[in-house]
Amino acid sequence: MRFAGKTAVITGAASGIGKATCLLFAREGATVIAGDIDEVGGAELAETSNGKIFFQRTDVCSVDDIKALMDFAAEKTGGIDVVFNNAGAGGAREKIDEIDAEGWDRTMNLLLRSVAMGVRYAVPHMIGREGASIVNTASIAGISAGFSPTAYAVAKCGVIHLTKVGATDLARHNIRMNAICPGFIQTNIFSSSLDVPPEKKEQANQIIFEISKHTQPVKRGGEPDDIANMVAFLASKEAGFITGSHFVVDGGITTGQPSSWNEDAPGIFDSLQAFVDAAQG
Repeated sequence: MRFAGKTAVITGAASGIGKATCLLFAREGATVIAGDIDEVGGAELAETSNGKIFFQRTDVCSVDDIKALMDFAAEKTGGIDVVFNNAGAGGAREKIDEIDAEGWDRTMNLLLRSVAMGVRYAVPHMIGREGASIVNTASIAGISAGFSPTAYAVAKCGVIHLTKVGATDLARHNIRMNAICPGFIQTNIFSSSLDVPPEKKEQANQIIFEISKHTQPVKRGGEPDDIANMVAFLASKEAGFITGSHFVVDGGITTGQPSSWNEDAPGIFDSLQAFVDAAQG
């Protein structure tokens, strides 16, 4: 019961990583204030929580909605101890030489501004709360190319740096802030980003999940609970000496070339040697 008597605000709470984190914090004693645009999923989450989770519809692209969520949490429980800025989606998919300003701004508002404003409007309710902690969802796309569309990657890189510099701002309030960089986690974000028809999304998610088992050293797909467990650790007193950092939870996919963990995968030097052999032959 690491969070007994604590209040946790979680966005993107109706499904995937957000839902798993809501359930974990509720099991560990917290009162959870869940925000999401999915009113049906959010209401179902709250209804099955035995009074531990309270839902408020929240569009994180609306600054007013973000402020209202934080104010609601404080009014409901007296303050905020933990914030998990998690809501997001794939954003604009165009390459940098094709994207328009509207798609760029929409992606930044959803993935980066929402985190900044989540911090901005939560902090007044966190000051003076012992062990106050903020956790932000970034991505491995924010630390390396090739994992997402460009706008998404830039926004997530921004979340990582916001977490670092923001942590120094919040130190005077004794509030810690860290970020998590998930790898391929079984959620709806991939099929949503690819504009898969609704009736095909579950099938697409399963295909993506199966593929992910073979793209990393840990030979299983990532689960929402893998991220929820890291959120809980970073928000707990066990992580009391950690702030301004980002943590990669990706099954090892960013460790290096696939050939470093899969002997059947051609490495870059093997490919170069094959090219040389072919050229000489």
